[in-house]
Amino acid sequence: MDDSTLIEALARDVDGAFEALVHGHQDRLYTIALRLLADPADAEEVTQDAFARAHRALCAWDADRIRALALRPWLAAIVVNAGRNRRRRPVDRRPAVSLGPLLASGFDPGDDRPTPETVAERRVEAATWTRRLAGLPPGVRAVVILRHVDGLSYTEIATALGRPEGTVKAQVHRGLRRLRAMIEDERAEERREMTA
Repeated sequence: MDDSTLIEALARDVDGAFEALVHGHQDRLYTIALRLLADPADAEEVTQDAFARAHRALCAWDADRIRALALRPWLAAIVVNAGRNRRRRPVDRRPAVSLGPLLASGFDPGDDRPTPETVAERRVEAATWTRRLAGLPPGVRAVVILRHVDGLSYTEIATALGRPEGTVKAQVHRGLRRLRAMIEDERAEERREMTA
């Protein structure tokens, strides 16, 4: 069911259409949460919490407000905020863990049976990108993930996060610049090691 049909169904009957909302967006929201939190268990809990929050909000709104909803950015905002709140709790302020399983599973080489070498290369690449993303400040990491992983437009991200669109563009630009700098530093280090 596409989002416009889903929104109309939610406007008519939140409880009846909510399962379709969950099925249509659970993988996407989990991916955002996992990339933000870098912990599968935390991401699962945040995704569940986001759906619970969405359900409460939708039940409290009238049909016209639901019909006016920009569903993708609204759900993304809920996940980002739930993830941010989770990391504010002292018990949850531990270092991020590997995003490797998600990154590895999202790569499709076009071959149903990858070779052991390909699997090893993917794991190394996933670990590298995990480390790079974790090196970004949380606010910048969120906008980079929403833009380049989830595919939201700058306008949708601005709406989702309640930030001016210019700020979002600047944060994405800053995040990509930092990622490029990390890559250049890694390459320079590799060159130094090769000449040593």
